[in-house]
Amino acid sequence: MNTADVQQPGLAPEKNYLNNGNTLRSWLFTLDHKRIGVLYIFSILLFFFFGGLAASLFRVDLMHSGAPTDAHGYKLLSDDTYNKLFSMHGIVMIFFFLIPSIPAVLGNFLIPIMVGARDMAFPKINLLSWYVFMTGGILALFAIISGGVDTGWTFYAPYSTMYANSHVVLAVAGAFIAGFSSILTALNIVVTVHKMRCPGLTWFRMPLFVWALYATSLLQILGTPVIATTLALIFAERAFGMPIFNPQLGGDPVLFQHLFWFYSHPAVYIMILPAMGVISEVIACFSRRRIYGYRFVAYSSLAIGGLGFFVWGHHMFVSSQSVWAGLVFSFITFFIAIPTAIKILNWMMTMRKGSVSFDAPMLFAFGFLGLFTIGGVSGLFLSTLATDVHLHDTYFVVAHFHYVMVGGGVMGFLAGMHFWWPKITGRTYPEALARFAAIVIFIGFNLTFFPQFQMGVHGANRRYHNYAPQFQPLHIMSTAGASVLGMGYMLVFSGLVWSLFKGGRAPANPWNARGLEWETSSPPPTGNFAMMPVVTNEAYAYKFASQTSGNSAAENRTEEQHRDG
Repeated sequence: MNTADVQQPGLAPEKNYLNNGNTLRSWLFTLDHKRIGVLYIFSILLFFFFGGLAASLFRVDLMHSGAPTDAHGYKLLSDDTYNKLFSMHGIVMIFFFLIPSIPAVLGNFLIPIMVGARDMAFPKINLLSWYVFMTGGILALFAIISGGVDTGWTFYAPYSTMYANSHVVLAVAGAFIAGFSSILTALNIVVTVHKMRCPGLTWFRMPLFVWALYATSLLQILGTPVIATTLALIFAERAFGMPIFNPQLGGDPVLFQHLFWFYSHPAVYIMILPAMGVISEVIACFSRRRIYGYRFVAYSSLAIGGLGFFVWGHHMFVSSQSVWAGLVFSFITFFIAIPTAIKILNWMMTMRKGSVSFDAPMLFAFGFLGLFTIGGVSGLFLSTLATDVHLHDTYFVVAHFHYVMVGGGVMGFLAGMHFWWPKITGRTYPEALARFAAIVIFIGFNLTFFPQFQMGVHGANRRYHNYAPQFQPLHIMSTAGASVLGMGYMLVFSGLVWSLFKGGRAPANPWNARGLEWETSSPPPTGNFAMMPVVTNEAYAYKFASQTSGNSAAENRTEEQHRDG
């Protein structure tokens, strides 16, 4: 361990990135990747609040069947307000929380430290990405608050281009601008990984979190320009009446679906691959064992990213696509499950022979495994042409999507936040409360979304404000589950906020984890390392030394034998 970075007892507090300037200006104009990551934390939590509030309102409204003009006043919302709220929920959660959450927060904070660099390759571009993100987010929130958007998060044309009577242009502009933030962040991560790794950190010594973020960044760089072009075409048709997607003007609405899903299915992996990287780190740490089949897990991230560009057509089995094209897309969709299954199998094998401890990050990782597996298996029904015809645009799709994106993406994000929270803040959180929150979230999530599988199988269409009375018990159960889920999120939030003011001082490595980020103080110094680290062993088993510390090979072997037990 490099003792130059560890605070010695009795000495003055070490200078770190948090106390290196306390003015608002020092934060808003910082070039420190760690501070930029913290700025993203506050930003995405703001959007998570708005998206969650919208979901709470329409979820309460769905406890009752019947028309909004019912004489008994059962409905809380009008049809139009309901449409705007579920559109707000989708737009905010997808574009302004799930996509940027792990890459912009944990990626920004951790990637340079994990590769032994002092900062991102382009610090000014890194800060610019946050300003671009906030500009897009503010535009989208203004569109939502000032009049709303009623197109759904998919902005399907020609409805969004010609017929929707809402602030579509502003919302589209917000999503368009936010896309450039994703590209800038991804560019920084790719260049940092390629050019700024410390001596000895070869590709197959990198943490799997870095591999996952690297694959995600490639998806963002290659895919985001497609959705940006698509959103620009929506703007052009809506603002200037250009005949692009509207069939009355000679346009093609199916073209919009091809363009949109060509990006938006890879976007699923933009949201889930970073969570998979987090889970690899957490399972390795709390199983006290190297990741089983490290290279397979690393290559599977690249395989998922590559194959993700060839499965968009499974969203269009009922959209005038030929049966033969559907057959090809169905096969590739089944095939992409293989690298995903490799990850899950290797994680299970890692735990099988490990010494598993049930700390809060590991409980969130268990939640990820359970919920994401259900989401993945349910996706096989939607990958099959025959069953998808029946299940398309039903609540089955809503349940599947949330099991993958929220059950996978959000649980992965929470696992990462709890795992690295002592490193980010220098404070410990209440462990018992965090464990309880993980259990509450898991239970609440299943109560919320599992009934929606049954609704979908029985033909309940998604996005409908009114529904047959036979579905009311399941909607009530789903809303009750959402209340439990919301309570779980509030427990997480309260525990982490409490830690900022009352939490104990975190040691440099509270989990006895492996990785360069755990060789710095908590919180890390501004420049990350006092001296350039040198990596001498494989990931999850290496001991590194500074270029001047002179640790011997015998010391490294002794440490490795001790870890192997």
